[in-house]
Amino acid sequence: MRRRLLNKEKKKIQLIAQNDPQSPITEQFRLLRNNIHFSAVDMENKTIVVTSPEPSDGKSTTAANLAIVLAQDGKKVILVDADLRKPSIHYTFNLSHTEGLTSVLSRKVSISAAINRTAIPGLHILTSGPVPPNPAKLVHSYAMGFVIEKLKEVFDYVIIDTPPILSVTDAQIIANKCDGVILVISGGKTYRERAKKAKEILENARAQILGVVVNRVKPKKNEYYGNYS
Repeated sequence: MRRRLLNKEKKKIQLIAQNDPQSPITEQFRLLRNNIHFSAVDMENKTIVVTSPEPSDGKSTTAANLAIVLAQDGKKVILVDADLRKPSIHYTFNLSHTEGLTSVLSRKVSISAAINRTAIPGLHILTSGPVPPNPAKLVHSYAMGFVIEKLKEVFDYVIIDTPPILSVTDAQIIANKCDGVILVISGGKTYRERAKKAKEILENARAQILGVVVNRVKPKKNEYYGNYS
């Protein structure tokens, strides 16, 4: 495994769970982590898809910070960027995506060679790899399910960031291969009907919905939580 730095600058996801561990927002991510633990009493929830109805709802922020708090809890975690159309995880963690998930799926590199360590103990990253001309074909492939199962053997948790579910079919295909899904919606932005449609698509794909995260909620006066983006 190796970590590769990326010099290209781009707006990064807020890793508040790492940068401000005492904040009320980080505590909300810990609550999400605890709820996942509790939900695993009757079922295994090792492979978790994070998606949203539409772009800019905060799914990548949720996926990254959830992965961090799971690692901080002593778990061995890998965050996978399966948004093969508009990947962002490599920017956030300052990594190259010269080799990543698409490289593994196309059999150019092994899984272990594509995995990156991070400065956060227990947290590993599998970037998207180069953006392919046929992302749907790779997601639908047998290799995708094989990679998920292999990661599941090595890591306590596999957190997978996918494209918005109302945009393309990638998220529902991957969700069908995983233990559960977290649906992220944006308070004040996501229309109720769009959220319901996303839920229906996941249910039709026979995905196990673990819960819904509502972000960018304005806290009430004296209320002990915040919003994030």
